[in-house]
Amino acid sequence: MSLTLQDIAWHQSVGRLIEQLDRPGFWLALVRLLEQYLPFDSWVVLLFSDGRPQVFAECPGTDGGPDSLFQDYLRGLYQLDPFYIASRENNAAGLFRLGEVAPECFEQTDYYQRYFRLNVVADEVQLNVPLEGGRTLCLSLGSRQRFSPEQIALLGLIQPWVAGLMRQRLTFEQELMASPPPPAPAWQAQLEAAGQKVESALTARELEVGRLMLSGCSSKEIARKLDISAETVKVHRKHIYSKLGIKSQSELFRLFLKAQEG
Repeated sequence: MSLTLQDIAWHQSVGRLIEQLDRPGFWLALVRLLEQYLPFDSWVVLLFSDGRPQVFAECPGTDGGPDSLFQDYLRGLYQLDPFYIASRENNAAGLFRLGEVAPECFEQTDYYQRYFRLNVVADEVQLNVPLEGGRTLCLSLGSRQRFSPEQIALLGLIQPWVAGLMRQRLTFEQELMASPPPPAPAWQAQLEAAGQKVESALTARELEVGRLMLSGCSSKEIARKLDISAETVKVHRKHIYSKLGIKSQSELFRLFLKAQEG
Protein backbone atom coordinates (compact mmCIF):
# COMPACT_ATOMS: atom_id res chain seq x y z
CA MET A 1 0.00 0.00 0.00
CA SER A 2 1.34 3.40 -0.95
CA LEU A 3 0.38 6.68 0.74
CA THR A 4 0.69 10.15 -0.74
CA LEU A 5 2.12 13.06 1.21
CA GLN A 6 -1.42 14.45 1.44
CA ASP A 7 -2.63 11.17 2.99
CA ILE A 8 0.14 11.29 5.57
CA ALA A 9 -0.55 14.95 6.35
CA TRP A 10 -4.26 14.19 6.91
CA HIS A 11 -3.57 11.34 9.34
CA GLN A 12 -1.06 13.46 11.23
CA SER A 13 -3.56 16.32 11.47
CA VAL A 14 -6.32 14.03 12.72
CA GLY A 15 -3.92 12.63 15.31
CA ARG A 16 -3.19 16.13 16.60
CA LEU A 17 -6.91 16.90 16.60
CA ILE A 18 -7.64 13.84 18.74
CA GLU A 19 -5.14 15.15 21.28
CA GLN A 20 -7.17 18.40 21.46
CA LEU A 21 -10.55 16.75 22.10
CA ASP A 22 -10.57 17.88 25.74
CA ARG A 23 -9.27 21.39 25.08
CA PRO A 24 -11.23 24.65 24.61
CA GLY A 25 -9.87 25.23 21.12
CA PHE A 26 -11.06 21.93 19.65
CA TRP A 27 -13.81 23.32 17.40
CA LEU A 28 -11.53 26.00 15.94
CA ALA A 29 -8.83 23.40 15.36
CA LEU A 30 -11.34 21.19 13.54
CA VAL A 31 -12.47 24.05 11.32
CA ARG A 32 -8.88 25.03 10.50
CA LEU A 33 -8.14 21.46 9.47
CA LEU A 34 -11.16 21.44 7.13
CA GLU A 35 -10.04 24.78 5.67
CA GLN A 36 -6.90 23.07 4.39
CA TYR A 37 -9.04 20.87 2.16
CA LEU A 38 -12.15 22.97 1.47
CA PRO A 39 -12.62 26.76 1.09
CA PHE A 40 -15.53 28.26 3.04
CA ASP A 41 -16.35 31.68 4.49
CA SER A 42 -18.43 31.02 7.61
CA TRP A 43 -19.02 28.20 10.06
CA VAL A 44 -20.97 27.35 13.18
CA VAL A 45 -21.42 24.33 15.46
CA LEU A 46 -24.98 24.01 16.75
CA LEU A 47 -27.17 21.69 18.73
CA PHE A 48 -30.66 21.45 17.23
CA SER A 49 -33.62 20.35 19.35
CA ASP A 50 -37.27 21.33 19.73
CA GLY A 51 -36.11 24.48 21.55
CA ARG A 52 -33.83 27.25 20.32
CA PRO A 53 -30.49 26.12 18.86
CA GLN A 54 -27.56 26.02 21.29
CA VAL A 55 -24.18 27.24 20.03
CA PHE A 56 -20.97 25.35 20.73
CA ALA A 57 -18.74 27.59 18.60
CA GLU A 58 -19.06 30.06 15.73
CA CYS A 59 -16.91 32.18 13.49
CA PRO A 60 -16.73 35.84 14.54
CA GLY A 61 -18.49 38.64 12.68
CA THR A 62 -16.67 40.92 10.26
CA ASP A 63 -15.76 43.27 13.14
CA GLY A 64 -14.51 40.42 15.29
CA GLY A 65 -17.58 40.46 17.56
CA PRO A 66 -20.84 38.52 17.55
CA ASP A 67 -22.68 38.50 14.24
CA SER A 68 -25.90 40.52 14.67
CA LEU A 69 -27.63 38.63 11.85
CA PHE A 70 -26.82 35.36 13.55
CA GLN A 71 -28.35 36.66 16.78
CA ASP A 72 -31.58 37.26 14.83
CA TYR A 73 -31.32 33.65 13.68
CA LEU A 74 -31.06 32.37 17.25
CA ARG A 75 -33.98 34.52 18.44
CA GLY A 76 -36.41 32.94 16.02
CA LEU A 77 -35.39 32.99 12.36
CA TYR A 78 -33.97 29.49 12.77
CA GLN A 79 -37.57 28.27 12.47
CA LEU A 80 -37.36 29.14 8.75
CA ASP A 81 -33.94 27.50 8.22
CA PRO A 82 -34.15 24.59 5.74
CA PHE A 83 -31.50 22.66 7.68
CA TYR A 84 -33.33 23.11 10.99
CA ILE A 85 -36.65 22.09 9.45
CA ALA A 86 -35.07 19.04 7.79
CA SER A 87 -33.46 17.94 11.06
CA ARG A 88 -36.81 18.14 12.87
CA GLU A 89 -38.64 16.23 10.15
CA ASN A 90 -35.99 13.52 9.78
CA ASN A 91 -33.13 13.41 12.29
CA ALA A 92 -30.72 11.61 9.98
CA ALA A 93 -26.94 11.36 9.99
CA GLY A 94 -24.93 12.53 7.03
CA LEU A 95 -23.75 15.41 4.92
CA PHE A 96 -26.50 17.61 3.52
CA ARG A 97 -26.29 20.37 0.92
CA LEU A 98 -28.62 23.36 0.75
CA GLY A 99 -30.10 22.24 -2.55
CA GLU A 100 -31.11 18.93 -1.00
CA VAL A 101 -33.12 20.42 1.88
CA ALA A 102 -34.28 23.85 0.66
CA PRO A 103 -37.97 24.07 -0.31
CA GLU A 104 -39.08 24.88 -3.84
CA CYS A 105 -39.48 28.66 -3.40
CA PHE A 106 -36.66 29.23 -0.88
CA GLU A 107 -34.75 31.82 -2.90
CA GLN A 108 -37.92 33.87 -3.37
CA THR A 109 -38.55 34.25 0.37
CA ASP A 110 -37.89 37.35 2.43
CA TYR A 111 -35.89 35.10 4.76
CA TYR A 112 -33.51 34.25 1.92
CA GLN A 113 -33.28 37.81 0.57
CA ARG A 114 -32.95 39.60 3.92
CA TYR A 115 -30.99 37.07 5.97
CA PHE A 116 -29.58 34.00 4.23
CA ARG A 117 -28.18 35.79 1.17
CA LEU A 118 -26.42 38.34 3.42
CA ASN A 119 -25.22 35.94 6.09
CA VAL A 120 -24.33 32.80 4.15
CA VAL A 121 -24.32 34.35 0.66
CA ALA A 122 -24.38 31.47 -1.84
CA ASP A 123 -24.15 27.91 -0.56
CA GLU A 124 -24.14 25.89 2.65
CA VAL A 125 -23.42 22.33 3.66
CA GLN A 126 -24.16 20.75 7.02
CA LEU A 127 -22.81 17.65 8.69
CA ASN A 128 -25.40 16.15 11.07
CA VAL A 129 -24.76 13.80 13.98
CA PRO A 130 -28.07 12.55 15.51
CA LEU A 131 -28.15 12.28 19.30
CA GLU A 132 -30.51 10.88 21.90
CA GLY A 133 -33.68 12.79 22.67
CA GLY A 134 -34.21 13.90 19.08
CA ARG A 135 -31.29 16.32 19.18
CA THR A 136 -28.85 16.90 16.32
CA LEU A 137 -25.24 18.06 16.53
CA CYS A 138 -24.52 20.12 13.42
CA LEU A 139 -21.45 21.58 11.76
CA SER A 140 -22.47 24.10 9.09
CA LEU A 141 -20.13 25.58 6.50
CA GLY A 142 -21.19 28.58 4.40
CA SER A 143 -19.57 29.82 1.21
CA ARG A 144 -19.74 32.85 -1.08
CA GLN A 145 -19.29 30.42 -3.98
CA ARG A 146 -21.17 27.26 -4.86
CA PHE A 147 -19.41 24.17 -3.56
CA SER A 148 -18.17 22.08 -6.46
CA PRO A 149 -19.02 18.38 -6.87
CA GLU A 150 -15.37 17.58 -6.16
CA GLN A 151 -15.48 19.52 -2.87
CA ILE A 152 -18.69 17.79 -1.81
CA ALA A 153 -17.16 14.42 -2.68
CA LEU A 154 -14.11 15.22 -0.55
CA LEU A 155 -16.33 16.20 2.36
CA GLY A 156 -18.20 12.95 1.96
CA LEU A 157 -14.91 11.06 2.04
CA ILE A 158 -13.74 12.60 5.34
CA GLN A 159 -17.23 12.79 6.86
CA PRO A 160 -16.82 9.62 9.02
CA TRP A 161 -13.68 11.07 10.60
CA VAL A 162 -15.28 14.44 11.30
CA ALA A 163 -18.56 13.00 12.61
CA GLY A 164 -16.68 10.63 14.90
CA LEU A 165 -14.60 13.47 16.33
CA MET A 166 -17.69 15.63 16.82
CA ARG A 167 -19.42 12.86 18.76
CA GLN A 168 -16.35 12.21 20.91
CA ARG A 169 -16.08 15.91 21.71
CA LEU A 170 -19.48 15.82 23.43
CA THR A 171 -17.84 14.06 26.40
CA PHE A 172 -16.16 17.39 27.14
CA GLU A 173 -19.24 19.57 26.51
CA GLN A 174 -21.16 18.32 29.54
CA GLU A 175 -22.20 21.77 30.78
CA LEU A 176 -23.95 22.68 27.55
CA MET A 177 -25.28 19.16 26.98
CA ALA A 178 -26.80 19.06 30.48
CA SER A 179 -28.51 22.44 30.23
CA PRO A 180 -32.02 22.42 28.74
CA PRO A 181 -32.33 24.32 25.46
CA PRO A 182 -33.97 27.74 25.64
CA PRO A 183 -37.65 27.31 24.78
CA ALA A 184 -38.82 28.07 21.27
CA PRO A 185 -40.40 31.54 21.04
CA ALA A 186 -44.12 31.52 21.74
CA TRP A 187 -44.76 34.04 19.02
CA GLN A 188 -48.45 33.46 18.32
CA ALA A 189 -49.64 36.22 20.67
CA GLN A 190 -46.93 38.63 19.45
CA LEU A 191 -47.77 37.87 15.83
CA GLU A 192 -51.43 38.58 16.41
CA ALA A 193 -50.64 41.72 18.42
CA ALA A 194 -48.49 43.02 15.57
CA GLY A 195 -51.30 42.63 13.05
CA GLN A 196 -53.40 45.58 11.96
CA LYS A 197 -56.61 43.84 13.01
CA VAL A 198 -57.17 40.45 14.57
CA GLU A 199 -60.72 39.24 14.20
CA SER A 200 -59.98 35.88 15.88
CA ALA A 201 -56.94 33.94 17.08
CA LEU A 202 -54.80 32.02 14.62
CA THR A 203 -55.20 28.27 14.89
CA ALA A 204 -52.25 25.92 15.37
CA ARG A 205 -52.65 24.69 11.78
CA GLU A 206 -52.69 28.28 10.45
CA LEU A 207 -49.49 29.03 12.37
CA GLU A 208 -47.83 25.96 10.88
CA VAL A 209 -48.97 26.85 7.37
CA GLY A 210 -47.70 30.40 7.85
CA ARG A 211 -44.28 29.21 9.03
CA LEU A 212 -43.93 26.83 6.10
CA MET A 213 -44.96 29.58 3.69
CA LEU A 214 -42.25 31.86 5.09
CA SER A 215 -39.67 29.08 4.82
CA GLY A 216 -40.28 28.85 1.05
CA CYS A 217 -42.59 25.88 0.75
CA SER A 218 -45.03 25.94 -2.15
CA SER A 219 -48.70 25.11 -1.57
CA LYS A 220 -48.05 21.59 -2.87
CA GLU A 221 -45.10 21.10 -0.51
CA ILE A 222 -47.11 22.34 2.48
CA ALA A 223 -49.98 20.06 1.50
CA ARG A 224 -47.64 17.07 1.36
CA LYS A 225 -45.99 17.87 4.71
CA LEU A 226 -49.29 18.41 6.52
CA ASP A 227 -51.25 15.73 4.63
CA ILE A 228 -53.90 18.17 3.42
CA SER A 229 -54.93 19.38 -0.03
CA ALA A 230 -53.33 22.33 -1.81
CA GLU A 231 -56.74 24.02 -1.86
CA THR A 232 -56.93 23.72 1.93
CA VAL A 233 -53.52 25.37 2.17
CA LYS A 234 -54.82 28.29 0.13
CA VAL A 235 -57.83 28.59 2.45
CA HIS A 236 -55.52 28.68 5.47
CA ARG A 237 -53.40 31.37 3.81
CA LYS A 238 -56.51 33.46 3.11
CA HIS A 239 -57.57 33.16 6.76
CA ILE A 240 -54.09 34.11 8.01
CA TYR A 241 -54.03 37.27 5.91
CA SER A 242 -57.58 38.19 6.88
CA LYS A 243 -57.05 37.67 10.59
CA LEU A 244 -53.80 39.69 10.62
CA GLY A 245 -55.06 42.43 8.31
CA ILE A 246 -52.31 41.91 5.73
CA LYS A 247 -52.21 41.23 2.00
CA SER A 248 -48.82 39.68 1.25
CA GLN A 249 -46.20 37.22 2.42
CA SER A 250 -43.71 40.07 2.86
CA GLU A 251 -46.08 41.67 5.36
CA LEU A 252 -46.36 38.33 7.15
CA PHE A 253 -42.56 38.12 7.33
CA ARG A 254 -42.36 41.60 8.87
CA LEU A 255 -44.88 40.54 11.50
CA PHE A 256 -42.89 37.36 12.08
CA LEU A 257 -39.73 39.40 12.67
CA LYS A 258 -41.53 41.76 15.00
CA ALA A 259 -42.95 38.83 16.93
CA GLN A 260 -39.43 37.56 17.70
CA GLU A 261 -38.79 40.76 19.65
CA GLY A 262 -41.67 40.08 22.03
